Amino acid sequence: MLIGIEEHWVLPELTAALAGRDDSLAFNDLGDHQERLQDLGEGRIATMDEQGIDIAVLAQTPPGTQALPAGEAVRLSRVANDVAARAVSRHPTRFRALSTLPMSAPHEVADELKRAADLGHVGTMVYGRSGDLLLDDPVYDDFLTAAEALRQPVFLHPQLPSNALRDASYRGFDPMTDLALATFGWGWHVDAGLAALRLILRGTFDRHPDLQVVLGHWGEVLLFWVDRADSLARVAGLERSVSDYLRSNFHITTSGMLNPALLRHALSVTTADRLIFSTDYPFQHPTREQITAFLDEFAADADREKFMSGNASALFGI
Repeated sequence: MLIGIEEHWVLPELTAALAGRDDSLAFNDLGDHQERLQDLGEGRIATMDEQGIDIAVLAQTPPGTQALPAGEAVRLSRVANDVAARAVSRHPTRFRALSTLPMSAPHEVADELKRAADLGHVGTMVYGRSGDLLLDDPVYDDFLTAAEALRQPVFLHPQLPSNALRDASYRGFDPMTDLALATFGWGWHVDAGLAALRLILRGTFDRHPDLQVVLGHWGEVLLFWVDRADSLARVAGLERSVSDYLRSNFHITTSGMLNPALLRHALSVTTADRLIFSTDYPFQHPTREQITAFLDEFAADADREKFMSGNASALFGI
């Protein structure tokens, strides 16, 4: 069995509400992305069959509802979670879903997480910042407490950096190069890795030892910087090293980046028990042949099976 856990979809009503609020929405309109994102039925399943993927875990495209005012975020998060739950109910052997949460309404987040879990959502996808609030802000501790108690893994996905950061670091070229630099070329991944590192430094996993976080794109740069990041743990007075938290509280996905060198590096930092397959559909769209060739890079059959489905099944209760 092969499970992909970062397979995106989009709610048209949410896209309309986000118009003008997030430049990265432009990527949803490239090629046939919009058609693929809105398809929660037979077309998506046909593509999964072509790739050899048995189960897709559906998740909203960035920025979810986090860029919206609180009231609108609450309403559209509920709509998105209801729509995703219906898609899963129509295709229960092929789909699961991650919830969308109204992070701009911090005191509503835990309740919506619980409601979504009751609907059958197997985890949630959030981003490192909502307005000026960072994910490690104490205002979100009720959410993290609920995620731990409900055994809802938190997928920490990249998002567009703030305008202030874009002005300071990501502009000065033509508009498309500016956007690419701030997103898939660099900024998305540094932003998400920093959000994860801040959660660690805040002592989140000392307070919530059973909380599980998922990072895409081979750990959003963080796996490549653990030697230096471990020094931060001593300065911050943490109980363990950053790399220890990565091995106990984080799972890492491929996000369609099927590069054997990245696999080898990830296995030098964490274990095969922490690696999970994903394609980042439809933004990455590997063929069955490419997927099969990558799976052959695993030296041990047991590790390959964990990566393909065992780890995702255990983490998300699939």
